[in-house]
Amino acid sequence: MPRDTHARAAEKAGRNHRKTIHRVRIRKSGLDLALVWSVIGIFLIMAVAAIYIAKAVLMPITLAVVVGLILGLAADRLGELGVPPMASAFILSTLFALIVILGANALLTPMAELAQEAPAMAERAIERWVPYLEKIEWLHITSATFRSGPVSIEAVLQNTGSILSTVASNVTPAIVQGLIFFAALLLFLGSRLAIRKALIIGFSDRARRLAAIRTYNAIQTALGYYFATASLIYAGVGLSMVLISWIGGLQMPILWGFFAFLSSFVPFLGVTIMTLALGVAGMLTHDSLILGLAPAVAFFTVHAVVENLVTPAVMGKRLEINAFAVFVAIIFWTWMWGAVGAMLALPLSLIGMTVFNELMPKQRHLPRLPG
Repeated sequence: MPRDTHARAAEKAGRNHRKTIHRVRIRKSGLDLALVWSVIGIFLIMAVAAIYIAKAVLMPITLAVVVGLILGLAADRLGELGVPPMASAFILSTLFALIVILGANALLTPMAELAQEAPAMAERAIERWVPYLEKIEWLHITSATFRSGPVSIEAVLQNTGSILSTVASNVTPAIVQGLIFFAALLLFLGSRLAIRKALIIGFSDRARRLAAIRTYNAIQTALGYYFATASLIYAGVGLSMVLISWIGGLQMPILWGFFAFLSSFVPFLGVTIMTLALGVAGMLTHDSLILGLAPAVAFFTVHAVVENLVTPAVMGKRLEINAFAVFVAIIFWTWMWGAVGAMLALPLSLIGMTVFNELMPKQRHLPRLPG
């Protein structure tokens, strides 16, 4: 009997030994690592090329998804009131379209006035700056340079037709992209809950599904909270710019206020371009250097106070992103998709950092949104 017991135990040990998986560690050489990184690099290059080539379609769809996530909190509130998803999507999309149309209509008159006064402004700029430019000998610029030749006012006016035809050729693609944007926004808001459910069900285990729910909710909350708060803050910056341009003697103060509001959503690049534009406009308006630069200095001061005192006081440390990461994102997306890419750089960075923080909670830190 003991002998049979020992035999069965030995047989069982033999079966377990045969079932044991022996893992062999293979030491990778430098060539293997180079191959892996080469594949990753080729994939990234192809992905960037695909994003750039398909920008006519990807750009409005991405913008629609971002705007839909921002409006998601409002859609949830309408859903709590018993409004069906498609009805709330139609209401929010229509309101957003009305805001865009009314804003564009309000800018038509100032833009038309600016186009009419452009030649006179160019003449004043030539009369004011040519004496200073003539002192720089290596530029070889004289008053005759702007009176005749390819950079003269007459030549610019003669080329206006070709400029307008170039602009007109881009109108049709812009209209098509606008239609794609509003259609994508309507459908995304209407099917937002179904998309969320499909993303969650796509994960097999419960832990990953809970992580997907937390990540989606965190993205929607972060985008909605930031842009709702930032819109109110930057509306104050726009109103301040209207007052600054009116006191500073600049023409079309409403237009300056609108540009100040929009540029504030593009960190670093927006305030830089706006300050330079105000400096040029002020120098063209006033003979005095101090009066000419006063509007630019005033706007830069207001923007600096808002970004360094008001915004942190309102938002605290709830929303923060590394400043260098945002700067690189702005340069990259501006290169890829132009002005729309610059506007999308911040929300895309915010989405990326939110996903990173939710998936790696142990290393979670609160990045700061720069202005």
